[in-house]
Amino acid sequence: MLVTASSSSNPLYSFNSPSIVAPADKSLTKTQELQSGASQSQDTQLSPEQQSQVAKLKARDREVRNHEQAHLSAAGSIATGGANFSYVTGPDGQRYATGGDVSIDISEVSGDPAATLRKAETIRRAALAPANPSSQDQSVAAKAGAMANKALAELLSLQQPPQNNGKLIDITA
Repeated sequence: MLVTASSSSNPLYSFNSPSIVAPADKSLTKTQELQSGASQSQDTQLSPEQQSQVAKLKARDREVRNHEQAHLSAAGSIATGGANFSYVTGPDGQRYATGGDVSIDISEVSGDPAATLRKAETIRRAALAPANPSSQDQSVAAKAGAMANKALAELLSLQQPPQNNGKLIDITA
């Protein structure tokens, strides 16, 4: 699953899975079960090479869906929608997910560095949630780390007493 900025003006990232699958919701699973029942009779009509291709597509479909579901589950409330998938049609006539994405809100929480820090940690967890995070996922995690560092520095500066920079000198003997 990759994470890409969806636009420069919109603070969203999209976690993308290039070719992977795992049922994200029960309605999709039921559809696949119905389709797989119908395709069982077709499996006998497929060549061994086509059957192998279908098996690979099914595995990729599960992998993609699991990858995107991991992002979605870890993102929680910062996810701006569900997982989106790109599909290919296999030799059996069924559609298989070969890629996917989950969009999340990566904007800072205005005026609240503590909330921004928590959000950055959630973004990082969401980016690294899949078993095999992509380079794009790792890039988003690094950006979330920078966001967290900035928020932490802001928090620390709010907790520091003001510096007098030599304006006041306390001379007591």
